[in-house]
Amino acid sequence: MSTDDMHTDCDELLVHIDNHIAHVILNRPNSRNALTFNMYENLAEICSRAGTADDSRHIKAIIISGAGDKAFAAGTDIGQFTDFTNAEDGQAYEARMETVISQIETCKVPVIAALHGAVTGGGLVIASAAHVRVASTDAVVGMPIARTLGNCLAISNLRRLTALFGESRVAHMILTAELMDADGLLASGFVHEILTDQHALMARATEIANRMKTMAPLTIQASLEGLRRLRNAVPLPNDRDLIKRSYVSADFAEGVRAFLEKRKPEWQGK
Repeated sequence: MSTDDMHTDCDELLVHIDNHIAHVILNRPNSRNALTFNMYENLAEICSRAGTADDSRHIKAIIISGAGDKAFAAGTDIGQFTDFTNAEDGQAYEARMETVISQIETCKVPVIAALHGAVTGGGLVIASAAHVRVASTDAVVGMPIARTLGNCLAISNLRRLTALFGESRVAHMILTAELMDADGLLASGFVHEILTDQHALMARATEIANRMKTMAPLTIQASLEGLRRLRNAVPLPNDRDLIKRSYVSADFAEGVRAFLEKRKPEWQGK
């Protein structure tokens, strides 16, 4: 057995490699593991390198989990939005996120999301990009942006969620900002198994990763890429106008301020 720690330039993302399985931990438990841009980019770098000729550690599977007992990840850290001033900022953010999520999705080795607690916003998108998802009984999933920030999802992320949940569930999730519990996640097919607690969750995720690493790598790579191509067979419509309208709105600025000031936003529809 080989054990190794991969050092990133970000203490908020921990990577421990054990017997060719990379355990990637989102490590901001006091902030419900809300992701900074640096965390996103380090996660993307790990996924883009794993299973390639540049992978000196010979990673054969990746497990993404969240530190602490409150959340897998509660989305993007709202502080990342405080400098947004124009439509280009919103477009650049969504493009940046698409690059990150695509690198998870196109990883050469299987990516397993081990979900517990809150799985919301960007955390849900990361989970959606993973190839296999398991959860503990306390997992709750949602996209509460209509209640919290007043921004919108890029159409690429709407497609990811719709492919996994179905259009009706995604519409309900966004329009009501209600969270889906573990039973709902299992019934929807979004997760493959529900475990009793976080310890059992991580044990099962590791068991699945160990099973996957014995499989034919070319079969795994061809299957994952084939599924991705099938999902993306229809070109995406342009969503620049939707992103521009949301990210330059007074409501989005109010949503960011209200979140940081720990109060309820006062929406104006402007």
